Amino acid sequence: MAIFKQLFEDGGTSTMTYIIADADTREAVIIDPVLEQVDRDLKVIEELGLELKYIVETHVHADHVTGGSGLKKATGAEFVAGIGTGVSCSDLMLADGDTLTFGNEVLHAIATPGHTNGCMSYRWRDRLFTGDTILIEAAGRTDFQEGDAGALYDSIRKLMAYPDEYLVYPAHDYNDRRVSSVGQEKLRNPYVRAESREAFIRMMDELDLPRPKRIDVAVPANERCGEVA
Repeated sequence: MAIFKQLFEDGGTSTMTYIIADADTREAVIIDPVLEQVDRDLKVIEELGLELKYIVETHVHADHVTGGSGLKKATGAEFVAGIGTGVSCSDLMLADGDTLTFGNEVLHAIATPGHTNGCMSYRWRDRLFTGDTILIEAAGRTDFQEGDAGALYDSIRKLMAYPDEYLVYPAHDYNDRRVSSVGQEKLRNPYVRAESREAFIRMMDELDLPRPKRIDVAVPANERCGEVA
């Protein structure tokens, strides 16, 4: 048996945080916590009687500061990031194919660079936590933080190779949606349906998106595991 919680931050970044735990040992991981929601997360962890073992980041976020530092101080959990992030304050740096074990559950790391150079997606059972690599009917932008549209195309193909019934849980959604699936993204996501790598790169190059409002604060703080200067 396992415990799964999806928590939504509606304060402007629409970030989705995930808690997964083994129901027997109560060991847990949290994926993509938000600084302003640390008290909420700690309350959920306490109410469920969990022992937080790992704080897991999908990438160095530009739109919010991670709650990792606060959660680590409160629980003693280890901070985990992908090796491509270069986040030297991490307790563990995962490479493609590495795993985290918590109780009888296993979280599998899947390197998915493109949105940023250090993006890491994760698989637990039949669920994919895709960060900003695949959003629901969208994909992460590639115009900052060493973004690479070609690499993102390859990473999306990698995730879409999983079975159609696998569920897709992204780091954000701005349209009140909470979950998708590999099969649904194949049908409805224009970035997944791009005719070729070259066509995908053109699509990304033609995006005209505003600069993230908190990037100058969020990126440096997240490179320090959530410590705000």
